[in-house]
Amino acid sequence: MRALNQRLVLDRLRAHGEATRPQIAADTGLSKPTVGQALLDLERHGLVRTTGRSLPGPGRAAVVYRAAPDAGHVVGVDIGRRAIRIAVADLEGSIVARLDEPNRCRSASALVRTVSESVERAVASAGLAPHDVVATVVGTPGVPDPATGTVHRAPNLPGWERRGVLHELVAALGGAGSDVVVENDANLCAVGEHALGAALGVDVLVCLTVGTGIGMGLLVEGRLFRGAHGAAGEIADLPFGPVPSTAGARRPGPMETAAAGQAVVEAARASGLAVRSAKDVFQLARGGDAVALAVVAEEAEKLAYVVAAVTAVLDPRLIVLGGGIGGNADLLAGPMRRALAATVPVVPEIVAGQLGEDAVLAGAIATALGTARELVFDRRGLRRVAGEG
Repeated sequence: MRALNQRLVLDRLRAHGEATRPQIAADTGLSKPTVGQALLDLERHGLVRTTGRSLPGPGRAAVVYRAAPDAGHVVGVDIGRRAIRIAVADLEGSIVARLDEPNRCRSASALVRTVSESVERAVASAGLAPHDVVATVVGTPGVPDPATGTVHRAPNLPGWERRGVLHELVAALGGAGSDVVVENDANLCAVGEHALGAALGVDVLVCLTVGTGIGMGLLVEGRLFRGAHGAAGEIADLPFGPVPSTAGARRPGPMETAAAGQAVVEAARASGLAVRSAKDVFQLARGGDAVALAVVAEEAEKLAYVVAAVTAVLDPRLIVLGGGIGGNADLLAGPMRRALAATVPVVPEIVAGQLGEDAVLAGAIATALGTARELVFDRRGLRRVAGEG
């Protein structure tokens, strides 16, 4: 019971901010003496601290308490084909260190080493020791399989599908006791936009990420939906056009080949545009170039094909577009809506993600915080103390 009371008090402070003992008692339904004892225990273990006294008014000034944000820290990692992004945050989610660097790795071993060393540098730059990190969440393309230590369907990262690579990554990042989770990057993008971005408060949503590759994160009733094998949203494997007999062996998958970044570049070049990247195509389209606008409209129709399939199954309230290509929602959303209107009875709202290239990191931090807050409570010995009571 004592541990439950501590948890109620701590959750109240984390969810609604600083408060006095009478305020906490009123919000939790606990008695003032019970709240006082819980606060004493929490303060003794570094999870709660005082911030002063309430403003003068009738009666005696009351001590104000808040959850201690530095009782633990979390790390978020976004492994992309071109860049590795790392953020360190306290238990309130405030970023205390950030590191971005190019991904020049040409093997899985090099990538594991680079990520591990980069995390160490980011943690040190925050003035922290490795044991201060309670939870680490890593976003990666593909489908992480913890049982075999393999990342399936990640052809854009050299060697990253090698068996056992996840075990190596977890061992490298969890050596000081941090809880380490590796999650699909599109899933974390959806979590990030739901927690802090365009999908705040939306219960059923789809986050469609299009860049070097293509992926989809799904939230149902506000919870991440991974499917039975963690492969929900692997839309790169969707058939597009006639399905060849070797479809299962194609890497990347048919939909990724048809709609990801390189496909946009190839379509533009085939139409006579001298472009080096998909970004060039969208810049020309935004400037009114008719040929580029036609290429963009064709890309939008391909993305609508994917969205129509998932809309027919999930009926999402919102489609969030992310990634280097998906971020061009100002050009894509209109043609997508028109194409969808011809195929599905209810067209969901289509918007650009608000977090840009930080969406995966935001989702990683949000996920890590959910774990870290539980672990900090356990590791600080409060349940043991409660048992002694």
